[in-house]
Order: sequence, then C-alpha cells, then structure tokens
Amino acid sequence: MAGEAIDPKIARESESEGEEEEEIEEGWDDWRAGDGEDDEWAPLASVLCLFCTEKFDSSELLFKHCSVEHSFNFDGVVKNFGLDFYGSLKLVNYVRSKVSQNKCWSFDQAFECNQDMLNHLHANTTCFKKDAKLPWDDDMYLKPYLEDDPLLHSLSMDDDDYDDVNGDVSDVKLMDREEIVKQINRPNLERLEDQLGKLMENGVGEEESKERNLKVVRKGAAARERKDVDEDYFGAYSSFGIHREMLSDKVRTDTYRDALLNNPSLLKEAVVIDVGCGTGILSLFAAQAGASKVVAVDASAKMASVATQIAKVNNAKVIHVVHSMVEDIERNLQLEPRSVDVLVSEWMGYCLLYESMLSSVLFARDRYLKPGGAILPDTATIFGAGFGKGGTSIPFWENVYGFNMSCVGKELVQDAARVPIVDTIEPQDVITESAIVHSFDLVTMARDDMDFTSTIELRLRPSHTGAHITWCHGLVLWFDTGFTDRFCKKNPTNLSTSPFGPKTHWSQTILTFREPIAMCSQNGRSVNSAASVSQGIGTEECPVSMVRIRVSIARASHRSIGISLETTAVGFDSKKNWPVQIFNL
Repeated sequence: MAGEAIDPKIARESESEGEEEEEIEEGWDDWRAGDGEDDEWAPLASVLCLFCTEKFDSSELLFKHCSVEHSFNFDGVVKNFGLDFYGSLKLVNYVRSKVSQNKCWSFDQAFECNQDMLNHLHANTTCFKKDAKLPWDDDMYLKPYLEDDPLLHSLSMDDDDYDDVNGDVSDVKLMDREEIVKQINRPNLERLEDQLGKLMENGVGEEESKERNLKVVRKGAAARERKDVDEDYFGAYSSFGIHREMLSDKVRTDTYRDALLNNPSLLKEAVVIDVGCGTGILSLFAAQAGASKVVAVDASAKMASVATQIAKVNNAKVIHVVHSMVEDIERNLQLEPRSVDVLVSEWMGYCLLYESMLSSVLFARDRYLKPGGAILPDTATIFGAGFGKGGTSIPFWENVYGFNMSCVGKELVQDAARVPIVDTIEPQDVITESAIVHSFDLVTMARDDMDFTSTIELRLRPSHTGAHITWCHGLVLWFDTGFTDRFCKKNPTNLSTSPFGPKTHWSQTILTFREPIAMCSQNGRSVNSAASVSQGIGTEECPVSMVRIRVSIARASHRSIGISLETTAVGFDSKKNWPVQIFNL
C-alpha cells in the first residue's frame, strides 16, 4: 500500500549500543534451509516495505515496489556503491530506522514524511564522492532494526556479485550526480524523475536504465494491481451467500424499496442506471416503480448472468443487464452521456468507504446523469462515539466457567489496537454522545473528497454522568445514508447502521485504544489536579471530561482504506496526547 504511514508498533525499539558485534553475526548460517548443493533459501515470510506497510512474498517484489512506488532503487544503490553483504544489511537497517524516526502522525502527512526520507537518500546517494563516508556506514546498523526481519535473510550473497561495479566513480558520472542534487528541491517532480532516469542509465547499468520509463512502469503496475483487486473483489461477490446476507438485511433492502416505490413521480418513465446490480433487486424495484428503462451494471460475469435470468423470470423487460465495470460500459452498450434520470446504487462498505464502489458511482454521475438528475442515496454521514469495556472481549475472558482468563482478553485488546474489528456494539456499551465525523453530498462531492481529516470531541452520555469513573476503550464508527427530500420529495427515508438501531450486515467498525481512558462528567467529580496529574492524565486518579480525536480516513490502496487516530484526553485543567494509531481496513 503505497504511501501509507508506518505503524509505530511495527518497528521495534532500538536496543542498547553496548552489544558485541559477534552477537550480530551469530546465527547467519542458520538462515539457510536447503540441503542440496546450491544451498537454496527457504521461502521468505511476509516482507515489510522499507517505506510503507505493504508486504510482499519476496524481496524481489519488495524492491520492485520500492522502485516503482517510492522511487528508491535499492539494487541500484547497492551496485553503485559496491556494497557487500554487510553494506547492504546496514543500508536496510539505516532506511528502516530513519523512516521510523520520521513516522507520520496522520495520513495527510504520510507522503510528505516519506518524501523527505527519499530526498535524504537521493541527496546522499547522488552526491557521493570517493572516500566519503556513507550515512549508513556505521556498525550500529549491523543490528537488525526489525526483529527477525525477513528482508535481511535474503541479503546473504557473495561479494563477487558486485565486483563489476567496485571501480571508481567517473568524473562524468559524478558531475551528473551533482547536477541532479541541485534539482532535488524543484517542484517539478517529472523533471526530477527524468534526471534520475538518466543517472540510472549512465551510472548503474542496463537493467536500471529502465528507470527512465518510471512513469509508464508505475502506471502499468498500478493498473495491474487494480485489475487483480477488482477480479478478487467481483469474484467474491459471485458468492450467493453474500447476496443472501445482503438481501436478508431488512434495514438495507426495505430502505431502498421504500425510496424507489414510495416516490412514484421520481421513477415514472425514468431511465435508471443501477451501478453494481448484484441479483438485480434494486433494478426490479425501479422497474416495478414504473421506470421506462433500467441499465443494470455488474462487473461479475456470474452475477450479470444471474441478474439477466432473474429479470427474465420476473418479466422485467425494461431491465438491460450489462456485464461490465461502469467505467467501461460503452464498450458493451450504447449509452449516451447525460441520458440517465436516476442513478441508484448500494455502494457502501464497512465504515462506509471500505471496498466501496463510490468512485464508480461518481464516475457514472458525472458521465451519464442528466443535469438535475437524481442520485440515490444522495447523502452519506460517518458518525463516531466512545465505547466502554463491554465493547471489547475483556468481559468474556474475565469469567469463563468461573475461571479468570483475562490474560487472553488483554492480548486480544492489544491486537485490536492495530486492526479494526467489524462487529456490533450494544447500545449500553456506547458511553459518549455521538459526533459527526464527516458528511458527503453525493450530488456535489469530488472523488478526492473520499480522503479526509476531521476532529471530533466526545463527552459522556447523560446516563454515564456523575461522580463515578467511566472507562473509554476506543472509538466506534458507523454511517447513515440519506434519501432526502431533494429527490424523494414525497417519502424521504434514511438507512442507518447505528448501534442504537436495528442491526445490519455492515455492523459497526471498532477501533480500540492502546490503553483505556478514564472519564467522568465535569460537574460530577472534584479532582485535586496537583496530586492526580502525577498519576497520569486519563487514569482513575485523574479522569478527563472530554476526549478529542483527530480522525483521518484515506484510500490506502484500491478498494481499501486506512484510518488514523490522534487522541487527546482533555481534563479539567490539563490534557494528554497519545501517539497516533494507524488501522488498515
């Protein structure tokens, strides 16, 4: 996932500098697994990228990713400076340590932080002079920065591999590098990439000369990645079990049916497009409501075939099923731009945006919807609230047939502080008032509006006010989508996935704090700040009246999202900030 900020929990803390070098060299031979003549390597575990949280099955794929997505050519640097095994090892640990030091506290800082690191590397590698000490040429970088880093396992090789590049750097190459250094701070990134491409072509070798086509390679790799993700995504939706779950979700299906059938003037003789039709249930509702034509689009070949059969069996002759991505629909059907009266889609994913088709819906809106045409739903809102101990697995493990197994619950909570949990929260476990995290107007929003940062303030619900302590264990997110009277003039309606309403197949998205925060109402408890602050803000001795959270949600990669939380506990006369938490959904 290119460009993600690195979770601070991923990197291990640096150990004391007094360790003997012999300890570092210990165990290298143990990495080999083969018994044959070639002493082959065992398959690598999942290898973490040097700059983001993307993981790979091999170091080769990782280094290609670093070159394409982060413009860092590891092999080129190794060859250019004639690094042997230990030099390569130091380089890996150097990069990991520097990226960790520059770790970003929100998604909108992620690119800038990693770019600073890359510029630092480019500056140090392009202005290298003979006999100058490389920034990673320090024995401290022999110590693996990540414990059991699989990437280091792949670096053991003969020094002869680099004999052909151990010569002096020519004056011409040195001049080129110095010229490129002058360009590092230019705002024109394309020009810089061209300069770097020329450097690779002239200074490293034939293979690295391909870097001059960096933009083409990057575009092609991104397209292939999107294609693979799309195939997996639409393939998953060919399972009838998923569709049964969605059709059985009465909140979901009834809301769409009510919006389509109870607003007859909206659908009568209308041309409708159903983006991601699945079984075609929304198309059937539109046809039933009097639409003159319904274009039902689905990228799953199986579901397009099923939807065709269902429309035929139900004599819905106005439904035209198209097997296609909506972006490619004109390859399969003559559909004039600005020819659709109503666009309907059930595009929402977990936490609203995960695996959602919103970008496709916005494409269809801009390409096919008539001016003033209706989009259903036309609004979407993400809400958040603090949850208590009951929203975690701790209570279960505290009493298992009368035995205390709370150690398991604590470990699970630690895991939950890194990975979002999609599950339901009971209303009584929501301890704070809800707050609007972000709202979308699907009529006017742009695709880039899907990435956002907002700040919410959480205060205890009236049922939790008083002198007693209430522990906030994390943030729970849910969403509503509105079929407002902008288009549904006769009968507007709303689809809610709130924990206070009927359960839906979307459940809620649970983001657990690394440690719970003690809260109490402002008027309910008198706090001696001088004595309590020393015990720690947000503890039982020093509870807080409000929790402020800066929430960032961004598309981490195609159909996935990343969520970051920057949490501040605000007391009656003091506050405490916690390190950012990064969740990948």
